[in-house]
Amino acid sequence: MRSIAVINQKGGVGKTTITANLGHALALAGRRVTLVDLDPQGHLSASLGIFKPPARGIADLMQGDAKDLDGLAIHSRERLTLIPAGKGLSEIGELREGAADRAYLLRRCLQEHLRDQDFLLLDCPPSAGLLMANAVLGADEALIPVTGDYLGLNGLAQLMLTLKKFQRFRERPLRPWIQLSRFQTRRRLAREVERKLLDHFPGRVLPHPIQEAAVLAECPGVGRSIFEYRPRSRAAAEFKALAQDLIEEHTR
Repeated sequence: MRSIAVINQKGGVGKTTITANLGHALALAGRRVTLVDLDPQGHLSASLGIFKPPARGIADLMQGDAKDLDGLAIHSRERLTLIPAGKGLSEIGELREGAADRAYLLRRCLQEHLRDQDFLLLDCPPSAGLLMANAVLGADEALIPVTGDYLGLNGLAQLMLTLKKFQRFRERPLRPWIQLSRFQTRRRLAREVERKLLDHFPGRVLPHPIQEAAVLAECPGVGRSIFEYRPRSRAAAEFKALAQDLIEEHTR
């Protein structure tokens, strides 16, 4: 199983949009996919049509209130499973005592209960707290959405420093993939950001940017992925390409 944390400390970069639509794209490509909502806001559930946040979720498994995924995992689409956040997830993020040990809660859960999946995507909160630590230590790869502006580059630099601090607690280095998100091809600044990413992170930038699109902002309101809402749109084609890039590990 490939476990990938969709992560960035900066908000508004499209983490949940990417998790939901990439997850469905991978499922449509024949892979068995599980999505885990690690953001206490629970927006991933709403993006997949579950507008009332489930009371139970990954928080119950991490806290030991659930012994397995029975009653927690939701069959969302064919080959696509969702594990919602659960009401107790914000409490995990606020814990201070025993934080070092609790940073491995998610990894132990994933290793024990999700061995039969092809892909696991973790939708991470926009923070550097305990939930992010669980994602970084529980995943093998990181998919980092970066917007085509100065703040996007600055956020990436800060995230890379954060990830570097976690390396000594990992058995293997975390493999980063950089994904241009909410990209505007006509903007000169966006193209400059793209060139800087290619210069500084060769072999780590995924080939197909996800462009800014109104349809992607509309999808969560109806609880559908782009493949259900506008299957013939440019955005749908971009997410299909992103899925293949990850499967085959294509980079620039």
